[in-house]
Amino acid sequence: MTAAVDEDLGAADESQDQAAETESTGIANEDTDTHPDRESIEGGCSRRPRKRRVRIALAVTAYVCAFGAAAALGWQLWCEHTVSAAGEAAKEAAITYAQVLTSIDSDHVDQNFADVLNGSTGDFKDMYTKASVQLRQLLIDDKATAHGVVVESAIQTETTDKVVVLLMVDQTVTNAARPDSRVDRNRMKMTMEKVDGHWLASKVELP
Repeated sequence: MTAAVDEDLGAADESQDQAAETESTGIANEDTDTHPDRESIEGGCSRRPRKRRVRIALAVTAYVCAFGAAAALGWQLWCEHTVSAAGEAAKEAAITYAQVLTSIDSDHVDQNFADVLNGSTGDFKDMYTKASVQLRQLLIDDKATAHGVVVESAIQTETTDKVVVLLMVDQTVTNAARPDSRVDRNRMKMTMEKVDGHWLASKVELP
């Protein structure tokens, strides 16, 4: 009888141990089931800031590139505007100067020469200064008069300080030998340079 009792007690202990083990296993499983993605969640939390930083960096880069492109375009447009404005100013000065250069009155020859020299610079000014000594007396003796009018003009090349202008000039001429006026059409290629804020002729060609 004692052996039977011991056997029953052993079975009861074994049953309790199994129940405890089952309960412990259930708790462990429950803990695992309750947080199945803890490692995944923790890993995800460590990756999200990196992705956000990448997006911010890309946005900043795109903004900088767009700003740089806009600035470059703006600078190019400004340069083109500056050169174009310089070309137009030089062309207007060339038109005025061509008419001064092709107009002469033997009664006011000294003033005519002064106007020509005031609108010139460089080699052309030096050349005209030397030639005017002989030209002056010739104009007085021939009682020559001339009046030039620019009928066409165009810019050939242009920068902010040097512009080449093409001109077509009608010049009405009279002198003692030919009192009846005649009209001569002259083509001019005039190089204008900006000196101390003024556009002056540095070269005049008759192509």
